Formats: sequence, structure tokens, C-alpha cells
Amino acid sequence: MTIRTDWTLDEVHAIYNQPVLELVTQAAAIHAETQATGEVQVCTLLSVKTGGCPEDCAYCPQAARYHTGVQAHKLLPDAEVLASAQRAKDSGSTRFCMGAAWREIRDNRDFDRVLGMVEQVNGLGLEVCCTLGMLNEYQAERLKQAGLYAYNHNLDTSREKYDDIITTRTYDDRLNTLEHVRKAGISVCSGGIIGLGETDEDRIAMLHTLATLPAHPESVPVNALVPVAGTPLADQPRVSVWEMLRMIATARILMPHTMVRLSAGRQEMPVTEQALCFLAGANSIFSGEKLLTTPNPDFDADKQMFALLGLKPRKSFKDVPEGATVLGRTAAVEA
Repeated sequence: MTIRTDWTLDEVHAIYNQPVLELVTQAAAIHAETQATGEVQVCTLLSVKTGGCPEDCAYCPQAARYHTGVQAHKLLPDAEVLASAQRAKDSGSTRFCMGAAWREIRDNRDFDRVLGMVEQVNGLGLEVCCTLGMLNEYQAERLKQAGLYAYNHNLDTSREKYDDIITTRTYDDRLNTLEHVRKAGISVCSGGIIGLGETDEDRIAMLHTLATLPAHPESVPVNALVPVAGTPLADQPRVSVWEMLRMIATARILMPHTMVRLSAGRQEMPVTEQALCFLAGANSIFSGEKLLTTPNPDFDADKQMFALLGLKPRKSFKDVPEGATVLGRTAAVEA
């Protein structure tokens, strides 16, 4: 299958606006052709530094300017992070993501500590991901050298809608960070959130931006807004499964080899709705009781779902040739 990064906005519009059953059928066929069906990447996300963020993202309970009841804390002790990573691995996760509520990385002792965390979690045989805000080329290189496998930096929404949601950093700031990550040879993880009050045209534009980057992101998280009291978007209605299906299926068609992650909002989705999302091309989830500060299905619930649907966890470092060494680990050996 030819992988394209030259999609036109009209083409994306036509794909997204198909009748939903035709869209899901088309996406399922592409998924079967390009991915191991029945295999789902299980990731765990830990907030290693919570709250006190100076940004004004309208959806985020960690912004210091909103009163959301989130208890701010500094960087967790290394031992606590490593213990969480080990529990995640023991529960079936193969990617461990660490998030810090920073606007941007600063070259200081906290960043040095995060680099140490990356090295230690990488030593467990897990794919290590971080989401730490904006970063420059030098910082991306340091993360790569420490053993970072992936870096998450979401676009959140379309360029046109963006200023309604965030004013403390620009859309181009986000794209520049993705470029620094890609240049360092770290896997790019970037997606967005639906339910922010955006239109279908905004959703289509965001997918178009992701699908026309110089290379498709290795992972595209599709998040449904989890409204949090105290944020400007607290009263937004719940996103429907049909909206999630359109996003996931369109992402799968545009970016066939990308991991499409069914991310925030799963706590409100029954297994039947999640099953439809897997059928439409989702093949990655976050498992564990929290996504940074918002609720998420726990490991036991996901194990029951996997058993019911006949799903199995994807192995870590699967895309690396067997026996090759990557970031100090031997690929395709860890479960």
C-alpha cells in the first residue's frame, strides 16, 4: 500500500463524510491489510509532575489559573516512578509514558532527573514515552540519548480553532516541537481532542495536518474531552461514539501504519462502543486508573475486555527488526 503525505483537504473531507458504516468498513479493510488485527498496544501514563502549569489550555485541570481541585506536586521520587513502571509492565503494558505539567523543558536539575527516569524505565524493557511540553533540538537529542522511544505533543485541534482553546503558545510552536522530535530520531506521538466546541471542519483540518506532516506520526491519540469542573470547557457535552468512529476510521485510512490510540474518554464508553472503535482501526489504548489527572479504565477492566473481544497486547519494540539493539534494549524479546 502506498503511504501518502500529500492528501488534499478535499480528499480528507470526502473520506470523513462518508456514511459511517461505509467509512468503518473501508477503515477495517485497510487495518486488516496493514496491521495485526486483534493486537492492541497497551500504554500506561503517569503524571510525574502535576499541576501549576502556567498555560491556559481551556480543557486542562492542571492549569494554575483554574480552580479544579487538582493537588499540585513536584517531580515524583525516582523510586516511585520506577515502581509504577514495573506495575504497569506486570499488568501487561508495553509502553510507559511520563507526563510533566510544564510549558516547556528547561535545562535544569528537574530535566536531568527526568532523563534519569527515562534511562531506568528503559532498563525494564518498556518503550518509554514522555510528554513534557515544548522542547528544542538539543533537549530532544538528550532524551534520545537517555533511551526515549517516543515523545507526545498533541496538536489538540485545527489551526483555525486553536486560538479559542490556547493562547499561551502557538500552533507553530507545537509543529516546531514535532520537528525537533522527528529530527532526533524519536517516534512522534501527536493527535488531538474532540469535544472542545469545534466543528467537523476543524476535525478534518487537524487530521489533514497530521496526515501531511513530512512523515506520519508513529502514534495518533484520539481523545474525547473529559470535562473538568473549574475549566472553561466544564459544560461541554459528551462526545458520541459516532464522532469517535469518524475520527478513528479517517485516521486509519489516511495513516495506515500509524498506531491510532483510543485515548481519553474511554471511562465513559461501554465495551460495545470500544469494540466498534477497534473495528474502525484503533489499535492502542491507555490502561490504568488515571490519565494524568482524569479517570480511566483500570488494568483489570481492560483484561476482561481483551478476553471478551479476543484481543492481545502488542509486544514492545515490535517495529524494530528482531535481535536489533535499540536504545540499549534487544528488540522483540520483551513481552
